[in-house]
Amino acid sequence: MKHGPLAGMKVLELAQIMAGPTCGVMLADLGADVIKVEKLPGGDDTRGYREDTAHRIPPSFAMLNRNKRGIALNLKKPEGVAVLKRMAAQADVLIENYRAGTMDKLGVGYEALRAINPALIYCSISGYGRTGPMADKGGFDLIAQAFGGIMSVTGEPGGAPMKPGNSVADINAGLLAVIGIQAAYVERLRTGQGQYVDTSLFEASLQQMYWFAAIYFATGRSLGGAGSGHPLIAPYQAFRTADQWITIGGANQANWHRIADLLGHPEWREDPRFLAGENRKANEKVLADLIGEILVTQPAAYWLDKLDAVGVPAGPVNTIGQALAHPQAAARDMVVTVDHPSAGPMRALGLPVKLSNLPPGQPTPPPLLGEHTRAVLADYGFTTDEVDDLLACGAVTETSAT
Repeated sequence: MKHGPLAGMKVLELAQIMAGPTCGVMLADLGADVIKVEKLPGGDDTRGYREDTAHRIPPSFAMLNRNKRGIALNLKKPEGVAVLKRMAAQADVLIENYRAGTMDKLGVGYEALRAINPALIYCSISGYGRTGPMADKGGFDLIAQAFGGIMSVTGEPGGAPMKPGNSVADINAGLLAVIGIQAAYVERLRTGQGQYVDTSLFEASLQQMYWFAAIYFATGRSLGGAGSGHPLIAPYQAFRTADQWITIGGANQANWHRIADLLGHPEWREDPRFLAGENRKANEKVLADLIGEILVTQPAAYWLDKLDAVGVPAGPVNTIGQALAHPQAAARDMVVTVDHPSAGPMRALGLPVKLSNLPPGQPTPPPLLGEHTRAVLADYGFTTDEVDDLLACGAVTETSAT
């Protein structure tokens, strides 16, 4: 029996790769019973990313699919569509990321399933949203980041457009879907009615541009790349020390005064170029060069200790391994171990939201393709004979975990 604030919520996840599975794993970590409904043949495309043939669970798939049960369903067969409809009649939430019109063509679009289950919350995650002139276009994280402006403000000044290293659009779209589903669920508790939740990679990208949009609305200017800098304040960026890069956040006047004093240049406080925030931003490169000439004379640990002592926000530029191995990551349960019967112990990122009534639990491993088909269908009222018939006709498949 699952525990958590969403315990009892039945979720059907007809989504793959990253955005939809991000939504699903967040709901699952919060206690929902998430059934990952994978396509046949092949399942979630991430099963083919850096495939580990010995263990049958690639790390890319394992990362976003713990705490879920899995079935494999062929929606190209009428029997498979009938299975999904029967499950949707009992579900609370359905998540899908098919191209526009696909679910309707299969007979399992929102209107069709709402007629079966008016309380169903139906969430679509698409490239550009389900309305507007680009509603029919598919979407990928790279394309959405470019289209939403993120790549235009990433990278060094005057440099080529650059994508952030992580999948900003995909991950944020999954988080926005969680917010929308939970809001719809709260309303359903009041009214008994479900609704359609619609978000996209484009909106997930554009929503990341709060500061840049504010500047554009106020001035009409579209800013470009600023390296590690901030569009509004300085010094607020990465600096090289004698042995590694660090970041310093001089976000307000008090911190700026502390930085000037610490670096041995209290006169910078009254320098007209650096007097106020707008002056420092206007002379950002000059200021960064002056600060950099001093920081490069000592190692990172030296400067971080001194910055911390005077209360200036600062930190090292960690590698992924350093960040994951840091004691703070362990203290916040951000690295969890999942024991898989065939793959053995597998590490994954933990839930980044802590609730006082949700103590850390032991996550269940990501499913093999169709691993829980029989058990899940039984939970949804299918008899043994019915499941056998579905397996025989190829509408579903099952895989043993051992």
